[in-house]
Amino acid sequence: ARKRLKLLRTVVAWRGRAEWDQVMVGLYCGDSRLQQEALDRVSAWKSRYGPKMPLAVDCTAELIRCKVLDSSGRLKSHELILSYGLALVRFVNLITERKQKMVSIPLRQLAKEVDIPIWVVDLRHELTHGKLPRLALCRKGCDVVLDWLRKTYWSRQLGNNLCEESEDEDEDEEQERVEENVELDNDAWE
Repeated sequence: ARKRLKLLRTVVAWRGRAEWDQVMVGLYCGDSRLQQEALDRVSAWKSRYGPKMPLAVDCTAELIRCKVLDSSGRLKSHELILSYGLALVRFVNLITERKQKMVSIPLRQLAKEVDIPIWVVDLRHELTHGKLPRLALCRKGCDVVLDWLRKTYWSRQLGNNLCEESEDEDEDEEQERVEENVELDNDAWE
């Protein structure tokens, strides 16, 4: 009997490619109101998807939430440092966790392997074990990590082509590609 390779279909929390794209644009747009709407959508995804939520989506949402809180002016400086700090520590820990389970590798080496600046790992170390850093450094760390997530995860989901979509592609095919990429990236992220 001839074996056939079947395309793996994955159930995802978002309705389709358009919703995925809209959330990505909303998260990275810089407008607090639109970012909050995107964060609300990610929260809905998380309630549907639970532990299967891609770690990159979860980390992006936590970091954007910090930026939205920061721009609101509702938190004091030390509260913002703690908020940014938790999101940054969680990001570094989550992206290095799976490789750490296999063998003990220094975080600096793991960060270098995935092209995260070493100073972000050092910032995580200070947040975890040392004196809390200045708010400006936490903001910069957040921006660098968000840019890394955009380039390494979000843009890959869109095929590095946010604005130019082929008009003759069927939306189902596009959704399948997004689902395949999410499945592949979950393996790399988890």
